[in-house]
Amino acid sequence: MSAAREYGLDEQYEWARPPAGGWTADDLEKLPNLPPHTELIDGSLVFMSPQTRFHSRTMRLLENALLDQAPEHLEAIREMTVKLDRRNRPEPDVLVVPVVADTGPTQTWFNPEDVILAVEVVSADSQDRDREVKPRKYARAGFPHFWRVEEDDGLPVVYVYELDPATKSYALTGIHHKQLKVDLPFPLDIDLTAVNRRGQQPG
Repeated sequence: MSAAREYGLDEQYEWARPPAGGWTADDLEKLPNLPPHTELIDGSLVFMSPQTRFHSRTMRLLENALLDQAPEHLEAIREMTVKLDRRNRPEPDVLVVPVVADTGPTQTWFNPEDVILAVEVVSADSQDRDREVKPRKYARAGFPHFWRVEEDDGLPVVYVYELDPATKSYALTGIHHKQLKVDLPFPLDIDLTAVNRRGQQPG
């Protein structure tokens, strides 16, 4: 018995059976009842687990700091997908993109050339994707900057990477505890210990 019939669902909801060759980036717009924040990695749907408090607060801290300190032609935005190619449409936790990449209120994705910085906050169920799979894909897609954020004793530790355009791979340029101070992609100074302060503005 199919899952749809077992739970009394209509036939139209049997979307979990992938077509030959896997799903495509455009399928995310068409499949009914997808859970929030579904990603496409190598033609397979990836569903997000519930976010931890650390994950949510870290995203909020970084998004707000990036918004506050970005030059006027750039903006930070949380949890938007990027169409890397036909079979890959990941959703970085935070992105920095040009303001002109905004196509309107119904926009759901960016092109890879729009991305200035992608940030992934590592979760228990996303370690392999955030540490290995996604950085390789982001580098090949040409994202100039990538941050991987890990949790250590309740505080974020930010691993900062810069793209080597000749090899299409990332080089680690710094590991930041308590304070994130960098010159690229623009001058930034972020107090990472603020992650647990209630005074943070909601994202």
